[in-house]
Amino acid sequence: MMVLSMERWVGKVAVITGASSGIGATIAEQLVEKGLKVAGLARRKDRLDELANKLAGKKGKFYPVVTDVSKEEDILRAFAWTKENLGPVHILINNAGIAGRGNVHDGDTKLWTSIFDLNVLGLCIATREAIKDMKANSVDGHIIHINSIAGHRVVLGGSVYPASKFAVTALAETLRLELNSLKSKIKITSISPGLIDTEIIPQQFKTENLYKEGKIIGPEEIADGVIYALSTPLMYRSKNSP
Repeated sequence: MMVLSMERWVGKVAVITGASSGIGATIAEQLVEKGLKVAGLARRKDRLDELANKLAGKKGKFYPVVTDVSKEEDILRAFAWTKENLGPVHILINNAGIAGRGNVHDGDTKLWTSIFDLNVLGLCIATREAIKDMKANSVDGHIIHINSIAGHRVVLGGSVYPASKFAVTALAETLRLELNSLKSKIKITSISPGLIDTEIIPQQFKTENLYKEGKIIGPEEIADGVIYALSTPLMYRSKNSP
């Protein structure tokens, strides 16, 4: 029988990108309540500070780290600060992302670049830095990508957003294979929500019928999925495992 528990993460460090609102902020809140030290990366300092004040006095603690996840130098600075001030990274939640409306046949290059810089390259850089730190400190950590249903099925009018999320799907599988080949116990999880009531979803999509039919859900449900994934047991391989 699988025993679910967050006890092993108490006092440990989690890094969450896109932590200032929506799914990221909700995940941060749940992890702090579970007793973790959470480094919240996002651009909006006022939102981060507001969340830190909201979570003051909880079992864990939230640390605002102003970061533009589309810029490598910002990510490197954020991880350096986290390691120096909080300790080794045990969990990374790659949540930061942006969507885009439009077509590929007549699209805007700046929009394409911004989507891939954040949704793909930012995710890759953060993942690399987290795993580098986990390996250096012999941490059997957990990487979670907040993917999307658009990473498995293309919807017309989403510009290159689906392509960026298909890339996240491939990156999760690539990382799984790499970690397995290294016999690493670091875990990788990809979570692919549908419509979520967050700022990234255009207002015209948030119709009353979608709520009634359960086709749009709150960020709390995604955070619950993250907690479930983190609660699953560590991976152990027998001597006969390949």
